[in-house]
Amino acid sequence: MNNTLAPAPAATTSADASPALRKLYFLRFAFAAVWAALLFASAGALSPLSVTLLVVYPLFDVAAAVVDLRSAKANGGAASGLYANIAISLLAGVGLAFAAASGIPAVLRVWGVWAITSGLVQLVVGAVRRKLGGQWAMIASGAISTLAGASFFAQAGTGDASLGALAGYAFLGGVFFLVSALRLNRARSEA
Repeated sequence: MNNTLAPAPAATTSADASPALRKLYFLRFAFAAVWAALLFASAGALSPLSVTLLVVYPLFDVAAAVVDLRSAKANGGAASGLYANIAISLLAGVGLAFAAASGIPAVLRVWGVWAITSGLVQLVVGAVRRKLGGQWAMIASGAISTLAGASFFAQAGTGDASLGALAGYAFLGGVFFLVSALRLNRARSEA
């Protein structure tokens, strides 16, 4: 995520990209599930643990996008979306570190903006990769992320600002990665 990136290699066949994406999607599911459980357990207040978790999540997203670029050899359209995601997630990590000093509503606003923008990027990348199979879940996840981001932003202005909703959001996102990994496996078996 914070590595210097080489230009994305030329496009590969879907058979070459699918195993790498499948592994990455399984890893993203596992990370999201563990992260969500830890955040939910510490969601009552901004503690050192919850702040660390909040900053680590977008940084993990950056690392996953870098791995995606390098191992899946993303094609041109997906590569530019992945580069955009890296930049957006890096900004979110920094923004969340600063927002945590201002309280949960500020964190929800930053997370909301990140969810909206990264959701739109995920939607586009999923659409570009739809021929690989298993991407309908990524497209749906991107759309839901955009809506959830607006919800987090709105929640920040209410009296019930809580980090618990972020844990649910992350877990649901992880489930979408799991579904995509399973669908990629099925598409590969059918090919």
